[in-house]
Amino acid sequence: MNFDNKINRLGTDCYKWDGMQEKFGRTDLLPLWVADMDFPAADVIIDALAERVRHGVFGYTFRPETYYQSIINWHNQRHSSVIERSWILDLPGVVPGICLALQAIISSGDRVLIQTPVYDPFFQAVQDNGGELVVSPLKLVNNHYEIDFTDLEIKLANDVKVMLFCSPHNPVGRVWNLQELSRICELCVKNDVLLIADEIHSDLIFEPYRHIPAATISEEIKQRIIVLNAPSKTFNIAGLTTSYAVIPSEEIRRKVNEMIEKNHLILGNIFGNLALQTAYQQGAQWLDQLLIYLQNNYCFLRDYITREIPAVRVIRMEGTYLAWLDFREFGLNDSDLEKLLVDKAKIGLTPGIQYGQNGSGFMRLNFGCPRNILEQTLIRMKHALSQYAMNGSSL
Repeated sequence: MNFDNKINRLGTDCYKWDGMQEKFGRTDLLPLWVADMDFPAADVIIDALAERVRHGVFGYTFRPETYYQSIINWHNQRHSSVIERSWILDLPGVVPGICLALQAIISSGDRVLIQTPVYDPFFQAVQDNGGELVVSPLKLVNNHYEIDFTDLEIKLANDVKVMLFCSPHNPVGRVWNLQELSRICELCVKNDVLLIADEIHSDLIFEPYRHIPAATISEEIKQRIIVLNAPSKTFNIAGLTTSYAVIPSEEIRRKVNEMIEKNHLILGNIFGNLALQTAYQQGAQWLDQLLIYLQNNYCFLRDYITREIPAVRVIRMEGTYLAWLDFREFGLNDSDLEKLLVDKAKIGLTPGIQYGQNGSGFMRLNFGCPRNILEQTLIRMKHALSQYAMNGSSL
């Protein structure tokens, strides 16, 4: 796989490239915002989908047992996680899964905790489904995010019903370690809090780090956890809207399944189902190559910014393809920072304020793209910030 090949995505109705006008008010940007990659899917996936298209009949289908076995085998082989077939529920996506889980579990006004800065649909899912949002901010210590366990313990003990947990973390790039995960699970068990773990980035881990599935921490947490996952980030097939939940507790699984059935979300996507099975059965080699390329992209970005734009700080990351950049030294408010990067640098990043108040002054940059696009982005950023520094407060 040559990840340096540039694929023209304009005119394909993709949010990242064709949605620039709506998001940024112009179309002449290098967009590194939406969390999908600019790489084609693995050949094995493309070939399987092409063969299915040639069949020509796309009627109602079910998911065969080989589909579920591919999920079980993948997690066992990649993460030493044992999943039983009965634990798996089918979903159209991780965010819909969060919403369905909240609909099944909480009542209006129940308290739901998130750790900011965090993927913004977490906020929306809680608010749209009647929950009361509780925020426990992460701490930035020595250019590395940590969990504020003092704050978290106090808040979980204060009538919190559910904790939404991002593992690995979007946007700060943390791969939580065993000690951190054990403490989180211990607090959830102690306070009878349901843990909903979004593990969609669990395959995108840099060496030497390892993803530890939250459900493997203890037998006690298995009775209080919903794990949400998908191959969409890993294999760049998000548009095929295929995801799943892993729920060991029969009682919790029954409640969530009732909500899935109530909303008639049973059949799924014929191509998504095939892509998931193919990816998990045959995509490991492609993924191993991708991870090398992504980690090299991260090193390139980190080294370039450190050398050429030292006023910007690259937060140390351990996984995902989403860099978290600290622009606070420039003293700009969030609106002016975005205006500078859009109008002067002509790059489209995601404003950090979107992920919570403690994301103010930061930007998220998606480096899941060919190196040349990343390099052009950084050159544009350097030029715009240098001009701004030379001209003082003039934008």
